[in-house]
Amino acid sequence: MREKPRALSRRSLLIAAPAYLTVLRTAGAQDSWPPVFEAGRSQFTVVRPHALMPQLRLQDPHGKDVVVAAKPGSITLVNFWATWCAACKLDLPMLASLAASRPERLDVVAICTDTKDLRKARTFLGGLSLQSLACYVDAHGAAAQASTEMFSIVGMPITYLVGTGGRVEGYITGAPDWLSPAGTRLLQYYREQS
Repeated sequence: MREKPRALSRRSLLIAAPAYLTVLRTAGAQDSWPPVFEAGRSQFTVVRPHALMPQLRLQDPHGKDVVVAAKPGSITLVNFWATWCAACKLDLPMLASLAASRPERLDVVAICTDTKDLRKARTFLGGLSLQSLACYVDAHGAAAQASTEMFSIVGMPITYLVGTGGRVEGYITGAPDWLSPAGTRLLQYYREQS
């Protein structure tokens, strides 16, 4: 004789529900949310709505005017730093290492936000190994204007990720290891979003 299947008790349902919800949430999150990427006490934070990155008129450390814009089909990391920022001395070399590693479809730019004094910016950058990193000074106030519209500076340093469609996707503060497996996964996730 076959036994009739027993109905789950209320207690069994209450115990199993959190695990089931976690499985559902994890399965759905893989499709719509980027992988977790952390740096110290900071985590990559998605921003909404995804505003288009504007063109930024900046100066290189030698005083030459340049226009920085997102390239279609590429990811752009836009880093904001300051000459008074101790963590920036860790973050900028990491970004330079990332840029030097020549990852596919990735541009990295670093923008000084606290001074228009090119000599002061050059002095700060002089002690760091940044040969592969495009560094600029916000001499015309373009980055300051953009920070009131889309690049909120909630900590220093802060790096914004602009996706392949030219839209600001999210940010992380501090000095994250972009070459770590988690950093690589995050960049790959946004490369695949085109």
